[in-house]
Order: sequence, then C-alpha cells, then structure tokens
Amino acid sequence: MKKEKTDRMCLRNLTKGNVWDLQESDIFALWANADKEDDVVENQKRYMGIIRTAFDMEEVKVDKPEIIAKYEARGMQVGSIAIKDKEQKWAIKKHPINRITDLNYENIHHISAAKLLEVIDRNFGGGWDSLNQSVKDIILDGFDVSTTTVPKERLHKPGGLCEIKLNDGYELLEIEKGAWVEAIFAKVKPKVTKLRKPLDDEEPEERPLDADEAGDDDADVEVEDTYYDKDEDDDDLDDESLTEESYRTTYDEDPENELSLEDAEISDEDF
Repeated sequence: MKKEKTDRMCLRNLTKGNVWDLQESDIFALWANADKEDDVVENQKRYMGIIRTAFDMEEVKVDKPEIIAKYEARGMQVGSIAIKDKEQKWAIKKHPINRITDLNYENIHHISAAKLLEVIDRNFGGGWDSLNQSVKDIILDGFDVSTTTVPKERLHKPGGLCEIKLNDGYELLEIEKGAWVEAIFAKVKPKVTKLRKPLDDEEPEERPLDADEAGDDDADVEVEDTYYDKDEDDDDLDDESLTEESYRTTYDEDPENELSLEDAEISDEDF
C-alpha cells in the first residue's frame, strides 16, 4: 500500500469495500496505530468483522517457531496486534479471487478487468452465457461487459469491433468454440460520485461513492404520496348519470356467422 494511503487510512474509516485494497502487512500497520484511537477497544469486534470479509484471520495461541512455520507454509503472514497493553499474535491471509464464486459486491470494485477475465476463463471455458444471472449482476456492478461470437478469421479484422474495443481500453478474453470464437470485452466502470450537501459556508464537495455508503442519502429523501390526491380535472362518479349505455358490453362479430332474426326461418315444427 502506498505511503499516502497508509497515512490517511485507519481502523475508524475501514469499510467492507476499501478493505480489499489492503494487504496483510497493511492490516498489521493499521493495528500498530490503533493505540492512538480511543475507541479501539470498544469497536474491536466490529473492526475484526470488517477485516474478515477480505482476510482469513487466526489467533496464534502457541508462539513457537514450528507453529509459526506451519502458518507461513499456508501462505499466511504472522504478526503482532497490540490493543492498549495487551499484545496478541495473529496469522492473516487475504482471500484469493480465483473462482467465480469468490466474486461479491465488495471485491468486484477492487480487481482489474484482466483479473476478472482470468476468473471467467477458469469457469470451465463456458463463456459469458455459462454464468448465472446473480454472478452477472455482480460483475456488471463494477464492469462494462460486451460479447460477440464470430468466425476466428474475422475477430481481429483491421478496423473491426475487436480493434475498436481494445483502443477504447477494454480487455479481451477469447474462448474458442470450434471454428468460431467468443470474444468477451471488459472495462472497469468509472467510480460513481455523489455530492454531499454543503454547509452554509462550504462549497459542494464531490467524493467517490463507497459501496457501504450507497443508499444512505436515500433515507433523507422524502417522497410525497399523491396517489389519493384528487385531480381537479376528474369528475366525481355520478350515479344518476349512469344509463343503460354505461353497461353495454362490446364484442367482435364474425360477419360470416352473423345470424339475424330476419334471415332465420322459423316454422311451427321448431316449437
């Protein structure tokens, strides 16, 4: 993590979204500065819960070299977390994103388009249509995706769709399907920004919309319910104005089968 990001990050502003930007060493660095925060003890459980959305965390209860080596063999980083005067050792490893099932609404905004296509390619080579709708919804929350299936020799035709998309910043995944190839193009969506309502002496502030904050401002929006309001142009229903014509039922008649009393021959034998 870059130094400037370390300087402004702390446990207090950690969310289930931005925690995916951190690495194991960053987590230990945040806890190293946690003593400066007065409420760290009271909120320890909440901080741990946020971190566990992106990291595996195990407390090292037996501090021996052979035990530490076993954690490190599993790809975990071991370090100390000090809260006030109490110090604990923890083993931490970031959740890998290797399969479609590893994707969620928190981490989809913190991977590259190349990484996304790598994960899709691992899904048995089935292409975009092999993904279920819930996975597609997660992906489309963070990426612009378009697909096309064309003969192999036409995909990289000069001036074609592939060249246009690549020049526009899209990453490409090619999945061969016999003599044809499915091309999946993906590009990270730009971050949505929201304007915070400024105070009387402030200028409007534009800030990125965090996944954990989405929808918070909606609670302050009051929607006026006008469903039962009377439209001045509408007339009240007047029972006295109802006539026989008001209850007329219309239906389509078949000219070929139309039967009138004038055409019907009625004899005494019919009675």
